[in-house]
Order: sequence, then structure tokens, then C-alpha cells
Amino acid sequence: MIELAIPRTIFDDEHNQFRESVRRFYEREVAPHHAKWEEDGIVPRALWKKAGEAGFLCATMPEEYGGVGADRIYSTILMEEQSYAGFTGPGFSLHSDIVAPYILNYGTEEQKKKWLPKMASGDVIGAIAMTEPGAGSDLQGVKTTAIRQGDDFIINGQKTFITNGQNADLVIVVAKTDPAQGAKGISLFLVEAGLPGFTKGRNLDKLGMRAQDTSELFFADVRVPADAMLGGQGQGFYMLMQELAWERMQIAIMAVAACEAMLKWTVDYTRERKAFGKSILDFQNTRFELAEIKTETQIARVFLDKCVELVAQNKLDVATAAMAKYWCSDLQNKVADRCLQLHGGYGFMWEYPISRAYADARVQRIYGGTNEIMKELIGRTL
Repeated sequence: MIELAIPRTIFDDEHNQFRESVRRFYEREVAPHHAKWEEDGIVPRALWKKAGEAGFLCATMPEEYGGVGADRIYSTILMEEQSYAGFTGPGFSLHSDIVAPYILNYGTEEQKKKWLPKMASGDVIGAIAMTEPGAGSDLQGVKTTAIRQGDDFIINGQKTFITNGQNADLVIVVAKTDPAQGAKGISLFLVEAGLPGFTKGRNLDKLGMRAQDTSELFFADVRVPADAMLGGQGQGFYMLMQELAWERMQIAIMAVAACEAMLKWTVDYTRERKAFGKSILDFQNTRFELAEIKTETQIARVFLDKCVELVAQNKLDVATAAMAKYWCSDLQNKVADRCLQLHGGYGFMWEYPISRAYADARVQRIYGGTNEIMKELIGRTL
């Protein structure tokens, strides 16, 4: 990466050694295949097994549940290295740092022992089904229902834009157990793939993140036992709000790392590419553009590292996480556009990483709560 002026202080020697092992994993196991996976629209399950064997899945889970008890700074390294490499296919962070923490923080002992070790090994792939065709950022508007029937719940509804949707063995489903209660009527359920009535729709054809399987899911009278509920009945919205701050931080982490990667690719390209008898980097306009990108990326990096430090101390508040998500993802899109422009016509070619980074960046301003919703959350603190 381009060396920024202000050194990072949140990592120690063990973190740096871990980073090297993660980087080698992506170079060895992902780099030779990612273009093919983009054509296929999915990452093979074998990669998940390899990541599990390397200790890169569910690293923050306690050892008794198959993890290594690492802190979220290790998760940050995993996300950064994936973004530095420009490989958006593996949905590891959602699996390890969104789905697994729900089970750890709100699951019963039986649920933890049943699912977390298999998720850490890569034998079970996790997903979370929040979004519906008519409900995105407004989670209170979900229409999927889970109605009690004896000792079971019957789930009916439809979900869309579900990351890991095709590969998923276990899905946390957001449903209304009491549709009349609004947010207080939302509950979460652990639903296994293959249950009667649970079907996976098409693997969605997306603008970017083309190697990542993103799916529609359908639930038609899916019967799950009462002990499939995660946490207490009616506690779903509270649990979602508790976990969304870290999810939004993950988006910011990947955004800033992507900015650093795009800056490096563009400096390298403009140094080598010639026009009018000199390298593009020798033109004042190019240097000024890159100087602005480097400055803005440095500002984002310092702010984000402070947020990661607060995460490790369990001190990051919802509004600050919203600031990080919206500002860093906005910057990612801005940097992608300006760096692509400096690549000229080659920037429009899919074989160049800047082209894929440009397409991959756009969704960052949408998922995890749109950036407009982030501003609303921040505004409530004024």
C-alpha cells in the first residue's frame, strides 16, 4: 500500500504476523481463481474449508466454540487484506463477524455448541436474512411472519439481497412473531437449509461483487421448533440494533482499505503510462488529484483506526459507527471514480482492478443501512 504519513498504532507484532499469513492465503488460494468465480457468481465451498483450517473463520469466537478468542482487531486485519487484494467474493466477514456474534451473544448453550464450531471450521456457512422486496433500511417494515403453532413456529415470507444465500447452511431469519406490535413484535430464528418449504431463489445478477453469491430466499410454511428462536420472543429488533454498529464498522473498514488499494494501483499505473512524452504522474493535474486522494484517505484512516480502537474497548457508540460507515463509503466511491478517470480507457476494462473496484464500491453506500439513514441516526444526537 501507499505509505501514509501518520503511522498506525493499533497493531502489535502478533497482529502483523497474522496479517502476513492472511495475505499469503489470499495470494495462494484466491488470486488465481477469483476471476473465474466472478463468472460463476459464487465462491466454492472448498475455499471456506481452507479458510477454516487456516483459522480465518470466526476467529473472535471463544476457543470452546471453535474460535481462537481473538479480538476484533484481528477481524479488522482479515477485512483489510481482503479489500487490499480487491477480492469481494468470499463472504467471510458476514459469516464470522455478523452471523456468529448473534449466536454467541444471544444463543442458548445448545445453539452455540451446535453451530459455532462448524462455522469456525467452514463446514457450515452462515447468512442473515433481513432485507425483503418491500423492506430494506426500515427493518420494522418486514412482512415475513413466524406464527406459533403448538411447540413450533411456522415461517412465511420472502427475503432478498442475502449475502452467502446460495451457499448458506444456516440463516438467521428476521420475522414478525406478533405483526401488531411493530418493532416489539420482531424475533430472530435459526433456520437450516433443506427444511421443507425453505427454498433458495436465483443467484442475483449484480453490478459489482460478482463472485459473491447473493440470493432470494423463500419461506412457505416452514416449520421450525421453538428452540430455533434466537434470544427471546420480541427481542429481535433490540438484538439487530445492538449488532448493527459493528456491521457498519465493517463496511467502513473495507472502504478505507479499498481507498488505499486504489490509490496504490493508480500511482503505479500513472507512473508507468506515458502521454505526450512523459509519464502521466508527471502532469501537475495528476499529482494534484492523487495528492487530494492521499490526504482524504489519510484523514479517513486516522478516524477509522480510532473507531477500531473504541470497538476493541467496547466503547464505540451507534452514531459514531454511522459516521464511519457513511463518510468512508462515500469516500470510497469518490476515490474509485477519480482513480478510474486517471486510468483513462483502461479504467473501463474489467481486467483492470480499478474497474472492478469501481463497481464493487457502489453498494457500500446502500447496505448496512443507506447513508441517508446513517445521517438520520447522527442527526438524532444533535
